[in-house]
Amino acid sequence: MNIRGHLKTINHHKMLVTRMCFRVGLYRQGLLHDLSKYHPREFLPGIRYYQGDKSPYNMEKKLHRVSRGWLHHKGINPHHLEYWIDLSPVPGEGWVGMKMPKRYVAEMVIDRICACKNYQKDAYRDRSALDYYMRGHNILMVDKETDFLTQFLLTILAEKGEDALVSYMKHTLLKNINRDYHVIDHKLVLD
Repeated sequence: MNIRGHLKTINHHKMLVTRMCFRVGLYRQGLLHDLSKYHPREFLPGIRYYQGDKSPYNMEKKLHRVSRGWLHHKGINPHHLEYWIDLSPVPGEGWVGMKMPKRYVAEMVIDRICACKNYQKDAYRDRSALDYYMRGHNILMVDKETDFLTQFLLTILAEKGEDALVSYMKHTLLKNINRDYHVIDHKLVLD
């Protein structure tokens, strides 16, 4: 039962993310998204701690105070903000969130949207991903510009819907993938 349920969950999530990545022009990322979930380090705990309505990593953490599956997953997938945590180049500042490239912020936002759809099913709303992000916002170790861009994108979804978000990502944010982004006076600026 757990094997079938877990496979169904990760396959459905991967399909949702791939479709949405394709819609915004992130073809390679869509195809490669979350392939590590099929690796034994992630797949076996996924089966063992499968619940169907939330990540099995949460149960593994609850029972063992650590999730080896999650440590593996976030350590090799740059669409997770935890991948970008490192020692600051500023002496004495300690561990900080580094600025994520916009292609990975876009994939992270898509990942969050599709995870909400996958787990919430009929309860999913366009503001579900923003609500989820904001619930944990005060404990995140995330770069200020990455945080601003993430909230900006999730707010477009919450206020204008998925088609508006996809259009913005495709035609503005990712139009020139090599352009950087900055936040100046609480406004997103694309170079």
